[in-house]
Amino acid sequence: MKRLAVLTAFVLLALALPAAAFAHDAPESDQSRWVMADWMMDTFFIFSGLALVVFLVAWKLGHFQDLDQAAGIPLLVDEEDYYTPEWALDEEEWS
Repeated sequence: MKRLAVLTAFVLLALALPAAAFAHDAPESDQSRWVMADWMMDTFFIFSGLALVVFLVAWKLGHFQDLDQAAGIPLLVDEEDYYTPEWALDEEEWS
């Protein structure tokens, strides 16, 4: 069991050390300056493309029908008015 723990620690150490060295000693060239911009552009197009596909699927499934009717549902809920101040409800002010 102790051999397995030593071997595991050795393998993890051997895998971790070169990565730090390669990240530090990366050569800088005209192409390497655009690596971050490339990743940002790629993720933008991937996520925006997926969002477009999800939107089109939702549209085809009919999730955007009768939006006027769905928007009126919260108006039918009868609850206490938390937003109007007391002074605005006084009748004396308006007479």
